Amino acid sequence: MKRFLQILRFIREHPLAGRNLLKAYWRFFSWQFSQRLSPHTAVYQFTPHSKLALKRKLIGATGNLYVGLHDFSEMGFLLHFLRPNDLFADIGANVGTYTVLASGEIKARSLSFEPIPSTADWLRKNIEVNKMGHLVQVFPIGLGSKQDVIRFTSDFDAENRVVSKFEEKDHYLEVKVESFDSLFYPDTVPALMKIDVEGFETEVLKGMGKTLADTRLKAIIIELNGSGYRYGFDEKQIHQDLLDAGFQPYSYDPFSRQMQQLSTFGSNNTIYMRDLDFIRMRLRDAGKLKIFGQVF
Repeated sequence: MKRFLQILRFIREHPLAGRNLLKAYWRFFSWQFSQRLSPHTAVYQFTPHSKLALKRKLIGATGNLYVGLHDFSEMGFLLHFLRPNDLFADIGANVGTYTVLASGEIKARSLSFEPIPSTADWLRKNIEVNKMGHLVQVFPIGLGSKQDVIRFTSDFDAENRVVSKFEEKDHYLEVKVESFDSLFYPDTVPALMKIDVEGFETEVLKGMGKTLADTRLKAIIIELNGSGYRYGFDEKQIHQDLLDAGFQPYSYDPFSRQMQQLSTFGSNNTIYMRDLDFIRMRLRDAGKLKIFGQVF
């Protein structure tokens, strides 16, 4: 019941769904009823030029069905910022919602990292559904500070993560890990990257120091929600490291296309930006989209 009420509150307070609550509630209850009656894979229209394949218990991904864009500010920024032939890095791609927006809707190129085999299969399914295999490279590995093999949980469905040294797990996967710089730098630097690795962000960023210093990288969407504590990481240090690399934290309103500078990172996703004149030009000149009945 608690989870149920949390979802209803999320829908009610969402910037897109809040403008069309009847539609959002209808989608939520219809999905829940149909999946309990007969669990199945469903493909629905995500954005004007992209689709999303879903099944029950894909936490986060199904939120896009209920409200249009689960992470409205960050996804709206991606849709307004990226252009065809840009390069996007999706680190912790999960089933590929950000990759679908970048390559399915915008036609940008994507590097998508998802180390859990079952989740990577859904990522590939969404690539196939959108016929964007020529734009997306899938890397079924983890990213970290160096080449290694580390343990990942295997029983949390779409929320699997690195097993910390303080945990004892009976079921886990051993996953190959590489550093971003060793794989790509200096030939390949994305214009935008999203990092969502359930608290392991410190290690991922340690492995991309050269990429972070390269001004071809304009913005980073990163989740800093306190999960780093399980590995003994201080997320305030991540914030400082990004400031030292020339980034500043911002929030973004897709309706007004206005950026607002923040004093620190938020409780979930934060957009770190640099080369602000370039970014403002991109945001201003982007075409309009109609999603969930709203134009922005």
